[in-house]
Amino acid sequence: MHHNLRLLQNIIDAIPMPVGMYVGDTLKIELANAAMIKTYGKGNDVLGKTYLEVVPEIEKQQILDEALSVLKNGTAFHATAKKVDLVIDGVMKEHYFNYSFIPLFDDQGQVYGVLNTGTDVTDLQLAKQQMHHSNEKLKMAIESSGMASYEIDLATKKIKTWGNFDVMCSTAGEATNEDLIAKLHPDDLPAREKAHKEAAVTGKISYEARIVNDDGAQRWTKINGRIIKDEHDSPKNIIGIIQDIHEHKEFQEELKNQVESRTNELRRSNSDLMHFASVVSHDLREPLRKIKIFNNLLRNDIEDNVNDKSKKHLHKVSQSAQRMENIIEGILTYSTLDKTLQHIEAVDLNEVIEVIKIDLELIIKEKGAVLITSDLPQIQGAAILISQLFYNLLQNSLKFSKADQPPRVVITNSIINIGGDDFTEIKIKDNGIGIDNQFAEKIFTAFERLHSKDQYEGNGLGLALCRKIVKRHNGKITAAGEKDNGAEFTVTLPLRQKADTI
Repeated sequence: MHHNLRLLQNIIDAIPMPVGMYVGDTLKIELANAAMIKTYGKGNDVLGKTYLEVVPEIEKQQILDEALSVLKNGTAFHATAKKVDLVIDGVMKEHYFNYSFIPLFDDQGQVYGVLNTGTDVTDLQLAKQQMHHSNEKLKMAIESSGMASYEIDLATKKIKTWGNFDVMCSTAGEATNEDLIAKLHPDDLPAREKAHKEAAVTGKISYEARIVNDDGAQRWTKINGRIIKDEHDSPKNIIGIIQDIHEHKEFQEELKNQVESRTNELRRSNSDLMHFASVVSHDLREPLRKIKIFNNLLRNDIEDNVNDKSKKHLHKVSQSAQRMENIIEGILTYSTLDKTLQHIEAVDLNEVIEVIKIDLELIIKEKGAVLITSDLPQIQGAAILISQLFYNLLQNSLKFSKADQPPRVVITNSIINIGGDDFTEIKIKDNGIGIDNQFAEKIFTAFERLHSKDQYEGNGLGLALCRKIVKRHNGKITAAGEKDNGAEFTVTLPLRQKADTI
C-alpha cells in the first residue's frame, strides 16, 4: 500500500495541472502535487491536514459542500470558469478555475475519497471579461453615434448586425447580403461593384449609396468595410459600419447650388463690367474728345477778350476733361487686366527703368528730379505689365513730391530666398510728402485717394493696378513711410515663374 501511494505520488507530481486526493469524511489531504500545493498558497506542509484546514476560505464559497457531496453520493462534480477567492501568501486574490471532484471507489465499490483536479483559467477569463466590456463599450459608442455595424459571413451570406442597422436599412430579423443589396438605389450599384473590385486588392471597402426604404424614402449612407481572410488567405467575412450621411449630402447639395448661383451672379457681374468698360471705351471717349477740342477752340477764340475769372473757368473745364480721360483709361486697364493671358519672357529690369526715365523725361526736368538706381536683375514676367508696374510707382514718387524740394528717388535691390525660391526685393524710396503708416495698406484699394484731386492729379487706380500686376506675378507689394518724410514701396518678385503664362 505504501509503495502504491509513493508510485501514485510520483505520477501526480509529473502532472502539470493541480491534482490532489482527499480521503475520509474530513477530506484529509493524502496526496497533492506541486501544482496543487502552489494553488493552495499556504506552503508545502499540507499532507495529513484536512482540505478545510489548508484552505478555510472555501467553506463560504460552497466548494467544501461540493466535495463532500461527491464523497457522499459518488457522483462527480465539474465546474467551468468558476470564481474562487484564495488567500495566497496572506493576500486574498480572485481566481477562475475549471475544476472537478471525482469519487474514488474501493474494492467493495464504496467511496473512500475524492480526486480533485483543476486548471487555472484566470487570465483567460479576465481576457474574456475585458473583451466583453470592450464590445459593450463599442456597441454603446456605435449606437450613440447613430451608426450601425455589420458582419457578413461570405459562405452563408447571412448578416449579423448591431446598432441602428435595422432602422437605417429598413430590415427586420435575419437578413442576407442579397437583402441588403436589394435595398440600394439602382443608380448606386455601380459604386458598390467598383468598391468591391478594389477591395479584392486592398481589402478595404468604401462607397456611398442611397438606401431605399419600403415606403420609397431614400437616405444617403456611407459604407465602410474590411475583408477578413482565413488561414488559407481566402475571404471569410466582411465586417464594417454604415453611417447615415443624408443631412451631410443635403448640405453639400445646397452648398453646391449656392456656389453655382453665386458663380452665375459673378459671371453676370463680370459681363456687366465688361459691357461697362466697352461703353466707357466707345461711348464716353468720343464726347469727351469733343469737349476737349471745343474747349480749346473756345479758349483760342476768346482768350484775349475775357477776364481772368473766365480764363480760370475755361482752364478748370480743361483740367476736368483731362482728369476724366485719365479715369476712363484707368478703368479700362484695371477691368481688363485679368481677362488676357500674358506670355512669360525674360525681362531686364535695368532696361525697363531706363525706358521709363525717357517716358517721364519732361516731368523729371520740370521738377529737377534725381533718380538713383542700383543694378537690377533679370526676371521672368510679362514685359508690358512689369513696365506698367514700375512706371506707376516712379510716376507716383514724382507726383507726390514736396513743392519746395526737388524729388529724389532711390531704387535698391537685394536677392532673398522664400520657401526655396529666389526673389528680388526692390525698394523705391522717395523724399516726397510721405504717407501715414495707418494708410499704408489702404492706398492699394481701387479709387482710394489720400489727397485732394485738386492738389494731385490721378484716377485712384495706379497703386491698385500695381498690386494686381504683382499678384499675377506671384509676388508682393507693400508701402511704408512717414507723413512729410517720404514713402518707400517694396516690391518682391520671383526671379523665375512656374508657368508659361500668367
